[in-house]
Amino acid sequence: MREIVFDTETTGFEPNDGHRIVEMGCVELVDHFPTGKSLQFYLNPEREVPMESQRVHGLSNEFLADKPFFAAVADEFLEFIGDAPLIIHNASFDMKFVNAELSRIGRAPLSMSRTIDTIEIAKRKLPGVRYSLDELCKRFGVDTSARTKHGALLDAELTAQVYLELIGGRQRGFALAPAEVAAQGPAMDSGGARQRPTPLAPRITDDELAAHAAFVAAELGTTAIWVVAD
Repeated sequence: MREIVFDTETTGFEPNDGHRIVEMGCVELVDHFPTGKSLQFYLNPEREVPMESQRVHGLSNEFLADKPFFAAVADEFLEFIGDAPLIIHNASFDMKFVNAELSRIGRAPLSMSRTIDTIEIAKRKLPGVRYSLDELCKRFGVDTSARTKHGALLDAELTAQVYLELIGGRQRGFALAPAEVAAQGPAMDSGGARQRPTPLAPRITDDELAAHAAFVAAELGTTAIWVVAD
């Protein structure tokens, strides 16, 4: 199963007030493991970036001036995400911005039904705790030392780690990571438990076997399951 962890940085809080996306970051998961594939764009928002927003993500008007418009990267973004579920921390925020950008260029919106919100998962699994990305990273021991400011790709990577912890940890259901499965080679039997190529030597002694046989004969009789028919 393919999933895309997605995040944005913006000029403000509301696209209806004219605020725009300045960075998009995507991280690919397959069967709940990062594949190493990612996608990132810095975008010219075609407007000034308020200073309070610059303090959050560090993206200045000068830095963004020569970056592409959303219209120039829309096809690459849509191709990358495909029809995969979108894993987002606070999905309603990012989706309203990306759909506003899509609407602006005459493209169909993305459905909220395809999103998986890590905040909603955290509310169900960890009632009463704080649900910010920083707080969840602290709770799960996710390293945030590189996060001096917000960044869409970095936050998508952190969200991916938090998501994997929320759904049961990196080895969810004790399943092996793809590389570990491959390392097992043909000995891995997908139809059931693997068998040892050479059985272990018995650890019970002759005296213990004799004592057990005597107990079965004296206490349980000839119908006991341990009695082997001749």
